[in-house]
Amino acid sequence: MPTKELRPGIYAVGSLDRDRKLFDELIPLPDGTTYNAYLIKGSEKTALIDTVDPAKAEELFSNLKKAGITQLDYVISNHAEQDHSGSIPHVLKAFPEAMVVTNLKCKDFLKSLLMIPEEKFITRGDHEILSLGDRTLEFLIAPWVHWPETMLTYLKEDGILFSCDLFGAHLATSDLFADDDARVYESAKRYYAEIMMPFRSNIVSHLRKLQSYDIKMIAPSHGPVHAKSPFIVDAYADWVSDNVKNEVVLPFVSMHGSTRAMVDHFIDALMKRSITVKPFNMPRTDIGELAIALVDAATIILAAPTVLVGPHPTVAYAAFLANALRPKTRFASVIGSFGWGTQVIERLGGLMTNLKVEMIEPVVIKGYPTVDDLKKLDLLADAVLAKHKAAGIGI
Repeated sequence: MPTKELRPGIYAVGSLDRDRKLFDELIPLPDGTTYNAYLIKGSEKTALIDTVDPAKAEELFSNLKKAGITQLDYVISNHAEQDHSGSIPHVLKAFPEAMVVTNLKCKDFLKSLLMIPEEKFITRGDHEILSLGDRTLEFLIAPWVHWPETMLTYLKEDGILFSCDLFGAHLATSDLFADDDARVYESAKRYYAEIMMPFRSNIVSHLRKLQSYDIKMIAPSHGPVHAKSPFIVDAYADWVSDNVKNEVVLPFVSMHGSTRAMVDHFIDALMKRSITVKPFNMPRTDIGELAIALVDAATIILAAPTVLVGPHPTVAYAAFLANALRPKTRFASVIGSFGWGTQVIERLGGLMTNLKVEMIEPVVIKGYPTVDDLKKLDLLADAVLAKHKAAGIGI
């Protein structure tokens, strides 16, 4: 990614990674990602905000060279995770005069993760500043977006918020600025769902804190820069709110057709009741798409056949994922089938203890569904509709 100018004297100098398809050996990256770093030239000092994944360090140095950097005073570390911080040791080697500016907790992380010595740090607390001469950086401590040491950096004179992972997106685009279209929205929502959603309550307080700042531009650590900050701020305000939609997320798997017959009938029953249903066949599912669906859905219903008394592992994983992501879902239930014995209901329920949901009566049957079994699924669909209506969802 070539050096690009955000404002006079402010440059994007990070790296674009179109080929990366998995993050943390867990999160699918259908659109690749970027590792954003930003260079700020003040009248007296120069600062680099974050670095890049170590695999892309040479691109960072190439961009710094293009920007005419022969001396660097500060490296601002907003977050210690290595896709942001991993190249700091390389930067310090190339610019031995540079100091790492971060908060106390992040300093401890960087010392243990990257072996950066104590004498290379300058620490700042919440709302404390660092002068570059004619430009001033203010640091906002923002724990749990999504690590405990995260901070944001606000460039006062230009109204730019360098937001670290907050407001980010795994999207390898050649465009410097977001065009606020559906692709950017979906990439940002996927990023929120996979990474930020477990910390929804923390983000609510951070959004409230940012309301007092005149933010003209948001420059995150992944994805394009938001020159129109209300687009992404308003999206986050919606995602972290308590509002849910008249939707059912339905992770499922079927081994011999019994559970699939139940799922197909149940989908039709929900649709007849004007409830949006989002089914996910787990062996073929991109977990990022499942995470996105969980952001807004009022209800999650897990559909699993029985394997050695317990739920099929792929649906157990869906329950584990939902439990980890902690969506604002209101209701949950289980449907499925078994041959000779089952503990599917108990075990799936035990995997979702973090969810603040009301359990609706499950439908777990022996063998292939009979006419009476299908009627039970109709009653479950009725119950979902009644719960949604009583909660004022979809009305």
